[in-house]
Amino acid sequence: MKKIPPDWFAFPDWAYKPESSPGSRQIQLWHFILELLQKEEYQGVIAWQGDYGEFVIKDPDEVARLWGIRKCKPHMNYDKLSRALRYYYNKRILHKTKGKRFTYKFNFSKVVLVNYPILDMIFQQGDCPHCVDVQSEQWQHASNYFLFNILK
Repeated sequence: MKKIPPDWFAFPDWAYKPESSPGSRQIQLWHFILELLQKEEYQGVIAWQGDYGEFVIKDPDEVARLWGIRKCKPHMNYDKLSRALRYYYNKRILHKTKGKRFTYKFNFSKVVLVNYPILDMIFQQGDCPHCVDVQSEQWQHASNYFLFNILK
């Protein structure tokens, strides 16, 4: 599994606190999931699979337990965690993979744009002559392919 060097991270430091700060309310669930996916010790719990950005939660109770520890929420369970994941559907950060249990897929182009509002503004204003339409299917596929291969 490839690791992202720290200086390659596409997320600004203010987006989350380091892992060593339990109870941090600043980390978002989608980012926590990316952290788990990058660590070999959690391959039995959560892993990349299938298409670019697709992952499967192999042990939903354990992922929920880990999330509960991180957020200092001892009563966290998969029902609560999955409710939180559904919040990201409307934001198009990730979606459930139809027909596959506990399987989701990241939309990496949205993840990057969510964390770089200035890029989103530039794309929307059309001030960038070299920019592509970030809503196009071609852009979505290319960005997922690029980021998935860095993360995997």
